[in-house]
Amino acid sequence: MESTTNTNQNGTQKLNLTTRKIIFFIALVACLFPFVSPPIALVIGLVIAQFVGHPYAHLNNKVTQLLLKVSVVGLGFGMNADSALKAGKEGLLFTVASIFGTLILGYLMGKLLKIDPKTSYLVSAGTAICGGSAIAAVSPVIKAEEKQISVALGIVFILNSIALLIFPAIGHALALSQNQFGLWCAIAIHDTSSVVGAASKYGEQALEVATTVKLARALWIIPVAFLSTFLFKNKETKIKIPYFIGLFVLAMLANTYFPFVQDFSPYITRIAKTGLTVTLFLIGCGLSRKVIQSVGFRPLVQGIVLWVVISVSALLAITSLA
Repeated sequence: MESTTNTNQNGTQKLNLTTRKIIFFIALVACLFPFVSPPIALVIGLVIAQFVGHPYAHLNNKVTQLLLKVSVVGLGFGMNADSALKAGKEGLLFTVASIFGTLILGYLMGKLLKIDPKTSYLVSAGTAICGGSAIAAVSPVIKAEEKQISVALGIVFILNSIALLIFPAIGHALALSQNQFGLWCAIAIHDTSSVVGAASKYGEQALEVATTVKLARALWIIPVAFLSTFLFKNKETKIKIPYFIGLFVLAMLANTYFPFVQDFSPYITRIAKTGLTVTLFLIGCGLSRKVIQSVGFRPLVQGIVLWVVISVSALLAITSLA
């Protein structure tokens, strides 16, 4: 008779594969229902990662990235192009200042803390632009090793998880408007998934502002990747362009200017929000103890300081202009 547990290399008890798959799919199905919000889905994923184990860890990153892109495009069907353009203009100055300010501060901190240059740069780029997507785009350009990429991704995903859980509470405590909170999320939270998750928890207008500004911010992957080729003297690597942002814009234009599309938009956006909830569940499942332990103290300090600086400075700037 097969045992329900086995012992891993660290001596801790782990459930067998079949049991882990059953628990994983039950949790996954639960995330499809409205009563499971994005933050709750993330917490469920974290619990599975720590106490159950992800049965499909080798597929997690690819599935997460694909589902996130599809969900973001779907959200475009619930947005108005004119409102989004206004939000994008409001966030442009904050975007430019925060990106280059974060990259410069990250470089100085990397030197001060004597962190491996490529690891430090990946953490800075992930914090400055859009988390895992920026790290994935920049890492081949600078020829980063798997360990360096893992450390940077681990830091970004840990801080993303914290932000998703605490930002809505901070926003309510400070009585931020929908517009202010959406703008703050887009600037201060790393990954698009957590930005949209936190903003959707706050309100529809916050979601629209946050998604638009964040995706406009994500376009900065391209110039930063080009800059990286010169900083690390590697001009031969092909730069990945985030094409899904173009599909998001097309979806938003269709919803704004084609009335027949608006008949289906509420259903598409509802499915997209569910997809986002599942995405956050999978991100939580990917934060295993191994990932957390691999981060290291000094890169984590760099990531936390950069995140706190950009969060506080963006919040002060946004509230002072109110």
